[in-house]
Amino acid sequence: MNILLVEDNITIVKGLKYAFEKNNYNLAYTTTIFDANNYLKNNSDIDLIILDITLPDGNGIQLFEEKIKKLEIPTIFLTAKDDEETVVKGLTIGAEDYITKPFSTKELLARINKILIRFKKQSIISIKNIRFDMDKMVVYKDGKKVNLTSLELKLLNLLFMNLNKVVSRNTIFDIIWEATGNDVDDHTITVYFKRIREKLGTDIIITVKGIGYRIDNEK
Repeated sequence: MNILLVEDNITIVKGLKYAFEKNNYNLAYTTTIFDANNYLKNNSDIDLIILDITLPDGNGIQLFEEKIKKLEIPTIFLTAKDDEETVVKGLTIGAEDYITKPFSTKELLARINKILIRFKKQSIISIKNIRFDMDKMVVYKDGKKVNLTSLELKLLNLLFMNLNKVVSRNTIFDIIWEATGNDVDDHTITVYFKRIREKLGTDIIITVKGIGYRIDNEK
């Protein structure tokens, strides 16, 4: 996933770059509206934008209205202003979410995952005897519905969204943390995927030791 960060605070940029790379996100950044405009002109593979509202050469809301909205790229606003007017305006003009500084990196990653799942092109994918309707979030085995919990569906959806790619344990940590609000460790993740495998009855989920999980699309 390719994310563009428009933020002039270099400390925030460095912190997010480190965290995003750990979670297998490609992060590009600019510190001004001028540079952001140039980047948007020359790059068409941006999956999400994190946009500071207050920038050295202008207002992030204006950049969103004049450029980003037309490109239909999901956007999260960063703001130091926790006032209702700023928040309402950002959401009213089409932003997917906003987060107020200072913020938790874990919370931001959880929100990003949620948005990317929603915006990912939906489809029905069949692997072995498992069919996953990603639009309706329903799983079938041999034509019969498999009863998965909401969180189990989110985890399976994450793997299907990233077929043939390893989804890191850090990313999975954030999904479970967002859904449960509880601390997550390696054992917790192992238990969740054991349950999913048992319900599917077909081991399409591959464990990549020490890294994460993946599902391979059969050719």
